[in-house]
Amino acid sequence: MPTETRTVRPGPRKNTVQFDSGEVVGLPEGWAILPPGDAGLTRRVKAAGPSWTVKQARGRKLFSRGVWAPAVNIETARKRLEVERADPSYQRRLDASRRRRDVVQSRYVDEFEAAIVGFLAFAPVHQALAVNMAARVAAHATPVGSGTVARTQRIPIEERAKAAVMAWMRHQTTDYDHRVVARQKGKRREVRRQLAKASRRILARYRQGEPVQPDCPLARALAHPGRSTAVPTAKLAKASAKQAPVGQSHASQRPVARAARLEEAPPTPSRKTAPRPTVKPSRRWPKIARLPRKP
Repeated sequence: MPTETRTVRPGPRKNTVQFDSGEVVGLPEGWAILPPGDAGLTRRVKAAGPSWTVKQARGRKLFSRGVWAPAVNIETARKRLEVERADPSYQRRLDASRRRRDVVQSRYVDEFEAAIVGFLAFAPVHQALAVNMAARVAAHATPVGSGTVARTQRIPIEERAKAAVMAWMRHQTTDYDHRVVARQKGKRREVRRQLAKASRRILARYRQGEPVQPDCPLARALAHPGRSTAVPTAKLAKASAKQAPVGQSHASQRPVARAARLEEAPPTPSRKTAPRPTVKPSRRWPKIARLPRKP
């Protein structure tokens, strides 16, 4: 087993791992753990010989917990990498690689914004709004490591742009972030589907060239960058209930509200008028008549 390269899970005890078959084994003698975080060192350790990559599942994602390998291989790879990184040419290559990645990222952001504008297809009167919205969506969805749908390569860029717009509108123009969704299978997907219909209706108005309404959630979201303008339904109802008419304070409304509640509530019978419950005498102890009081 120490001569095989495996992907394992953390074991139930310290210095143990678990194979896919469920077998729990201890670590071979002379092995050590290489913590995650240094991709260059990890690649060199794996290439030097057999190793066990520890990955732990959390939900639908896998997280690396390090690599178990012979301690000699880890120390040798670390020393060689330190010497290589101390060379000035290494820093020059690193800077050149970063510049290339920045150019590629900038080009992709421009392509993604163009795909978003093409998906929105707003009327010419709302073209500036479409460009603004595309920049906002791309700034949120395209950063490297964001884990959004814009970073995947499995679907065309047009589908990525559509999904990114719907996700952005779901969080910025609806109360999705404040909703309490029941923990039932398919319930969250159903809520997202309903909100997507509402978002498509909003986009249809801009595609037809209708004037921007002051209460449009999309216009409010674009007017307030960096935060969601959607008001939770519960908070909105609570605020409208607390809102007092002009020129009248909440304190002056209390007697009126109390009278309204009394009118709506059913009358409570008083203690004198309320009928007494019928108590049946016990079968075990017969009812004893009271004796007259002594004068």
